[in-house]
Amino acid sequence: MKKNLNKEFDEAYLKASSTDIKLPPDIMLQFYAYYKQATKGNNYEEPSGEVQLRNAFKLNAWFQLNHLTEDEAKKEYIKLVNKYLKS
Repeated sequence: MKKNLNKEFDEAYLKASSTDIKLPPDIMLQFYAYYKQATKGNNYEEPSGEVQLRNAFKLNAWFQLNHLTEDEAKKEYIKLVNKYLKS
């Protein structure tokens, strides 16, 4: 089961990172936060962007998911990709 989840998550990430679809900023924040929670859990790190306000929004979105396990976040990330990036 876990192997399938990881495979689905990797496929979802590839789809999300290669899309040309322009998504609204709030949806992009969701993608960012679920991805970070799925890959880093609660091991927070400062976002690498140049714009401090944008970094604050990213970190806040990630903090809000601290109740999710990494596997739960992977499932939610996959749902986001399937919802917004239909092929």
